[in-house]
Amino acid sequence: MTIRNNLTLAALTLSAAVLPLLAHAAGEPMHNHSAHASASAGQTAPAADFTEGEIRKVNKATGKLTIKHGEIKNIQMPPMTMVFEVADKAMLDGVKEGDKVKFKAKQDGSKLIVTDIQR
Repeated sequence: MTIRNNLTLAALTLSAAVLPLLAHAAGEPMHNHSAHASASAGQTAPAADFTEGEIRKVNKATGKLTIKHGEIKNIQMPPMTMVFEVADKAMLDGVKEGDKVKFKAKQDGSKLIVTDIQR
């Protein structure tokens, strides 16, 4: 390799190491993929806190809720609107579109599941 190639390789390596740290310093969460893998491999994830949200859609046929929600800290999810499965379909009887709720959610593989909900 030439000196120029060595410098280019060193700059790319340094960028790959520094950019995630700069993103973290700017307030973006750092994702530790090995931590996610070990949590799904049987280790206990942090206890879920209640998250505030608004019910946008109730689908009793599929057992799913669409919720516009704040940050879900225990699964490191920023505020957004998305579809969740419910742990118990009876939960769907207690909510309707437009309800302001507090809920707990967990991630099970690729599924996001509401485990508790309060109006």
